[in-house]
Amino acid sequence: MHEGAALSVSGGTVVAVGEPAPGFAPVRLAGKALLPGLVSAHGHSFQRAIRGRTQVRHAGRSDFWSWREAMYRAAVRLDPEDVYAVARMAFHEAACAGITAVGEFHYLSRDPAGRRYEDPELLAREVIRAAREVGLRIALLRTGYARGGAGIAAAPEQLRFVDGSPEEVLESALRLARITERDPAVTVGLAPHSVRACPAEWIGTLAAEARLRGWPLHVHVAEQPGEVDQCRAEHGLTPVELLKGLFVLGPGTTVVHAIHLAPSDVDALGRSGTTVCACPTTERDLGDGVVPADGLLRAGAGIALGIDSFVQVDLLEEARALEGNLRLVRRERGLLAAAGGAGRIDALAARLYGFASAGGMRSLALPGGTLAPGEPADFVALDLRDPSIAGASAQDLLPAVLFSAARTAVKDVVVAGEPVLVEGAPPAGRPAASEVVSDFERTMKKLWGG
Repeated sequence: MHEGAALSVSGGTVVAVGEPAPGFAPVRLAGKALLPGLVSAHGHSFQRAIRGRTQVRHAGRSDFWSWREAMYRAAVRLDPEDVYAVARMAFHEAACAGITAVGEFHYLSRDPAGRRYEDPELLAREVIRAAREVGLRIALLRTGYARGGAGIAAAPEQLRFVDGSPEEVLESALRLARITERDPAVTVGLAPHSVRACPAEWIGTLAAEARLRGWPLHVHVAEQPGEVDQCRAEHGLTPVELLKGLFVLGPGTTVVHAIHLAPSDVDALGRSGTTVCACPTTERDLGDGVVPADGLLRAGAGIALGIDSFVQVDLLEEARALEGNLRLVRRERGLLAAAGGAGRIDALAARLYGFASAGGMRSLALPGGTLAPGEPADFVALDLRDPSIAGASAQDLLPAVLFSAARTAVKDVVVAGEPVLVEGAPPAGRPAASEVVSDFERTMKKLWGG
């Protein structure tokens, strides 16, 4: 932590940290702390539409699979304007939580009957439009989805997701790259949905194309035991073993969730330098299980964090839950502190904050996350007098923020040097919070009535 230091910014980039750079006009931020912007490396913004609608105990078992049916029912209802209104609400809420960049795992690509729109990238464009109007940086991860499972055709409620081939997915991503190439805050990547939804040849093809272009590659892995069982039945391998054999693992790849892992899976992810994106609030909500982040880190894997289903939008909560969930399982504290950090009051918080910032940028193949000179000027200013962190000193500020800060502490959010929030509200030129919320409320009434 640098008390009283200046952050000098020019052209959307950090120029210097410490002494003010000569010739820069000073902007005082008395009573505030500047921290790197938070990054949600994995999310499905359309799922903001089902918040509160899935907390039902069914007559049978209530778990991920019953939740998935409710999610599908919502997915078939959304028209393009609904997708935009819901995404804009989701991203506005993200900005209010100090998030400056999002990875959108985008698999709504067709109309509800499975037909292409006249503009085949219409839904992706609406999501991108929503993020950029709010002011966020976005990596659109174009998802490949082929089937309902091994030997199972897609169900009617999955037809919005399904593509005809991996080449079709690639063509879509290339179109999006051309459409957005003039906006440096928009990038693209590829995302074979999962070993359940994609044949092995799809995953291998998309991984090779991502490597060729330097794009991020994301894939859901081992979120549920049933997924692992299905993969073993089809391939005789765990999902991680399958990805390893397809040459998918590596520093450019992010596996999302990675909960139900064999020891050899953990070792393979670590040795390859693959990033694991944990989404603890969603994983808790769905009863998925706990990401074995301590073992993954010891093995050498990277960690990023994601909002995922938008059941809750708070990247600091994702970070604290990553450690907190493990505490319940291991019955021990400080499990994710870096080696050599014993006795340092900020060691654990610094590492967890790194997962929520630099870890996410790395997962999305973007520079930044530490506010070092030369990095994007994506940062958040917290109010030191907010009741949740009031009284913190320079020494214990980061632990106070990481483990206790409420969203009310977030006052200013900046992306590429441009304000997204000023004193908790969108500045002139951004959609007002009242407009975003009103549009979202109308959409929810249209979708669900009431």
